[in-house]
Amino acid sequence: MPHPLIDSITAHAQMFVKLRRELQSSGERAPANLHTSDLVAGRLEQWGYKVDRGLGGSGIVAQLQRGKGSKRLGLRADMGALPMQPGSAGSQFGHTAMLLAAAHYLARQGDFSGTLNLVFQSTDQAEGGARRMVADGLFDQFPCDAIFAMHSAARHPQGRLLLRDGPAMASHDEVSITLHGDALHGAADPVVAGAAIVMGLQSIAARTDAQQLVAVQISGFEARAVARAVAPNATLQLGVRALDPAVRDKLQRRVTTLTELQALSYGVQATVDYRRQAPVLINSPLETEVARQLAMELLGPGQVEPQAPAFAGCDDFAFMLEQVPGSYLLLGNGDGPEQDFNEANLPIGAAYWAMLAQCYLHGN
Repeated sequence: MPHPLIDSITAHAQMFVKLRRELQSSGERAPANLHTSDLVAGRLEQWGYKVDRGLGGSGIVAQLQRGKGSKRLGLRADMGALPMQPGSAGSQFGHTAMLLAAAHYLARQGDFSGTLNLVFQSTDQAEGGARRMVADGLFDQFPCDAIFAMHSAARHPQGRLLLRDGPAMASHDEVSITLHGDALHGAADPVVAGAAIVMGLQSIAARTDAQQLVAVQISGFEARAVARAVAPNATLQLGVRALDPAVRDKLQRRVTTLTELQALSYGVQATVDYRRQAPVLINSPLETEVARQLAMELLGPGQVEPQAPAFAGCDDFAFMLEQVPGSYLLLGNGDGPEQDFNEANLPIGAAYWAMLAQCYLHGN
């Protein structure tokens, strides 16, 4: 039998399914999110939340205070849309709809004492939304004792909650390498040097501790020249991921050193632009255990994976977890296309957020 909280939210779920579809049909992309931001803020204000806008771009923080409780809880959802095929469902708008459905329930009949901060992040990790919100003073203006986020997980059973304490998602770094050759002297050929560098970079992951999740992925290799001429320059694009901050540092040193020395051996110059995007996402044990117990209460042990394997994906919610303890949960999305949101998850995710808010902000 479904938990009564799921039943209660299901009674209003169609309103939020419709809202999610409206957002998706707008086709709005990050980082602007102006229509999405207007719609979300307007609904929250109607329900009695104090709404602040413009944090980290078009981000929103909606606050609801009740009773005399001293605890402060943050719940985050992202509002950015990814480029997808027409007709796909858009997982981020699903995250927005789940948190809005929870906000609606909590405003009407939420039983809690304390401060609830709902954080609607304006962009995803590709545009640095969480980093921008933190830099703009998110936790200075809206202090939180803990913060949680939830994301759809493709290829996992629909409605199944996956939790993990400790390192849970990889860091993500982007690297641009420019090789400068000599078009007048074929010996200094950046294409040949680039090919050798590609092969060398492939060995880095293989020579890292086999117990560590490591990825060095070549995403681009480009050089242009007229026929029978040596290209003056070549560029490489890389993505680098790791599940341990120390390993992340080591990868940066290895990628940079290998590139520079390999280029030197071929008589070309290398410029390495190493850009750190998102840190390793590390869930705090105490908050994850709270989240784990509530998941089992809401869904039953059979629908909860209490210590799921770490994921090679990344999420810049990691920036928020560097400032405040918390946990990042995954909600199984079923076997559909990776970026399609399974609307059957909307009342499950919303009920989980409502339960977490009421339990965390109770009796303090």
